[in-house]
Amino acid sequence: MTIGSTPILKVQHLSKRYGHLLAVNDVSFEVVTGEIFGILGPNGAGKTSTLEMIETIRPVDGGEIMLDGLDVRKKPQEVKRRIGVQLQSSSFFDKLNLVELLDLFAALYDRSVEPMVLLDEVELQEKAKSMVSELSGGQKQRFSIAAALVNDPKVLFLDEPTTGLDPQARRHLWGVIRKIRNEGKTIVLTTHYMEEAEELCDRVAIMDSGRIIASAPPQELVKQLLSQGFTKGRVERLANLEDVFLSMTGHSLRDE
Repeated sequence: MTIGSTPILKVQHLSKRYGHLLAVNDVSFEVVTGEIFGILGPNGAGKTSTLEMIETIRPVDGGEIMLDGLDVRKKPQEVKRRIGVQLQSSSFFDKLNLVELLDLFAALYDRSVEPMVLLDEVELQEKAKSMVSELSGGQKQRFSIAAALVNDPKVLFLDEPTTGLDPQARRHLWGVIRKIRNEGKTIVLTTHYMEEAEELCDRVAIMDSGRIIASAPPQELVKQLLSQGFTKGRVERLANLEDVFLSMTGHSLRDE
């Protein structure tokens, strides 16, 4: 998909306070239609609070969020119909199979969906009659994305989508995310994996102590660092242990 030039998400001077802690401090950024935008930062940087305010889950203390032309503070219900939010596996009813769960979530949006089409999107067709509890970690993450797609959102939010997955499952999920973007979705994700951000994101924002301290395409940030004279303490290897692991065990998934 070609990345557009029109912002679908505009965040301006956003703030969130918990008691004396200013968790989100004057944060501003834009996400354009069709891109994968990453928010990176250490624990406690304010990433999750920022996402939750955009997703209408948490009240906005200050600033403005516009999503697809809608003011998130003034029209939260309309915003919810335009976004998809990845759920954790514990959020799903444990007595329903995957098809039944997707039908249930669609009903909450007053929509009718083709569950098998959504499962095909995340390569889980053969697990259609399984319960979430019967899925592997990678399968659960992929199903959480399928559930987030039931309302055909314009913007999909993924909060650390590959945490806890083995290298094969993580890289496979990268392919699923790319495919969803190529079919017309805008994706905002957080991650602790810098390789993941470099592989997936068109642009990233780096947060620390509640502020955005840098925002640019990953390779541009690397070039800026090198232009400042940065050198590594040791010569970079052409391969790392993950490359060895994947070379010896293969790239195919083992969770099926």
